[in-house]
Amino acid sequence: MNIFAEIRTSVIETLDAMVADGALPAGLSWGNVTVEPPRDPGHGDMATNAAMVLAKPAGQLPRAIAEALAERLQNDSRIDSAEVAGPGFLNLKLAPVVWHDIVAEAVDAGKSFGHSGMGAGVKVNVEFVSANPTGPLHVGHTRGAVFGDALASLLDFAGYDVTREYYINDGGAQVDVLARSVYLRYLEAHGKEVAFEDGTYPGDYLIPVGAALKDKVGDAYLEQDEDVWLAEVRAFATEAMMDLIRSDLSAIGVRMDAFFSEKSLYNTGRIEAAIDELKKKGLIYTGTLEPPKGKVPEDWEPREQVLFRSTAHGDDVDRPIMKSDGSWTYFAPDIAYHWDKIERGFDELINIFGADHGGYVKRMNAAVSALSDGRVPLDIKLTQLVKLFKDGQPFKMSKRAGTFVTLGDLVEQVGADVTRFVMLTRKNDAPLDFDFDKVSEQSKDNPVFYVQYAHARVRSVMRKAEAMHLDWSDDAKLEDPAEFAVARKIAEWPRLVEIAARTHEPHRVAFYLYELASEFHSLWNKGNDLPHLRFLQDGDPKATAAKIALPRAVGVVISNGLSILGVTPVEEMR
Repeated sequence: MNIFAEIRTSVIETLDAMVADGALPAGLSWGNVTVEPPRDPGHGDMATNAAMVLAKPAGQLPRAIAEALAERLQNDSRIDSAEVAGPGFLNLKLAPVVWHDIVAEAVDAGKSFGHSGMGAGVKVNVEFVSANPTGPLHVGHTRGAVFGDALASLLDFAGYDVTREYYINDGGAQVDVLARSVYLRYLEAHGKEVAFEDGTYPGDYLIPVGAALKDKVGDAYLEQDEDVWLAEVRAFATEAMMDLIRSDLSAIGVRMDAFFSEKSLYNTGRIEAAIDELKKKGLIYTGTLEPPKGKVPEDWEPREQVLFRSTAHGDDVDRPIMKSDGSWTYFAPDIAYHWDKIERGFDELINIFGADHGGYVKRMNAAVSALSDGRVPLDIKLTQLVKLFKDGQPFKMSKRAGTFVTLGDLVEQVGADVTRFVMLTRKNDAPLDFDFDKVSEQSKDNPVFYVQYAHARVRSVMRKAEAMHLDWSDDAKLEDPAEFAVARKIAEWPRLVEIAARTHEPHRVAFYLYELASEFHSLWNKGNDLPHLRFLQDGDPKATAAKIALPRAVGVVISNGLSILGVTPVEEMR
């Protein structure tokens, strides 16, 4: 039950009745009418802006509309009171039975509580991580992996048909560098002395790959020219790195539905097909770009290039798709890859990029808009940097990778659940400080602990109730303001799911869970002083059965929310 949507429906039906009665003019739009939690809980359970947004088009004073609307809404048995505030906002207070029913529904629905049909089976492709297959995933990749996976889970929970996809960047020069680096480790495995020059990958993670190559081919590549071994070593090394990346993703609880190879686009006609599609639309031409904005380089020479007219679809400048030597630019296979997604029948595309790919947003949006004739939306989410801290100082862990901290290092330090939750405590485009001291604290300042502690407390109550052979009662009783505060927060869950899914912002789930945990802990602490608020009522099984419905509902919501975030709820704190 999304009680906010249901009350909004009541407001809209009442407005329709006011139009029918002549109290409001015909032709008004209800699109901007909202029903939301008030900023100040003391103002009521919900607030609607109906009178404020309708006053001007209706040619009436907002307060007059609000007063007429308030009088009619009192006929809804779920609404105890409707009070006009300020110039025309309308604050609503709901009947206690509404909150009782929501608690009961949450318990009854269990894992499906908060599920939404909003997505209506729309096919969404979420492409994330897509790191170059040249080494293990680092901390920056970790944030993108967690964000993308949580967003995919959120969309699935909201009724979308979601595909998680990894784009393997195995078509560029970096895989040749990888192959040369593995060859050096191969020589090393044969007892040769090697030197890693600039541009190669010196990380220790390639030592076992070089040894595995030796086991496979023996001394076949020793003293051989590069053209003999490069292609074979490139394929061997890429697969080894992808195995490592898959292992890293598994360690953080991320599963992919599809892996798409960039290399598969080359020499297969697929890039040419995508470019031909743009040619048919008159969007490919040979021209000369303007010099870069600002200071023009001394060696700037205008030259003709094959260009994509991306400015026709919202980009700032047209983009080259072919180099002067006739080879494709990096942009061309990306166009082909997204054309492939469109051809596969996806209705919406979401890409998770690192912050350093910000310059790619407009050109990719332009390409997808052109290829789909504006039918398929593309939302590119950028994830900002992660900084690690310990004892108030920047923290560096092992250097197994040579130059960066790996995902494996991070998970080894704090575990997958803590890593995932912390990565979602900030919006994706905001920098994130990962403080190892903070995540190990058992305090309200540690959101991971605070939410998990609430779930552990719920489970403690339920274990004791089960030992007493008690089950919850449909006749749940809420009496104290602290109990109603928890129930109101539970009622926000279905609405929160839809908002977070619509905005592609899974961090909202983490924020919400912290707020729910805060309300629950507040009620728990109040029960320490007031015995009648305790969930387990000594000597009164009937009262206990009525009381435990609320914590059980809290447990349902926390478990569902943590599941979206990819975090396992704990049964007890240790």
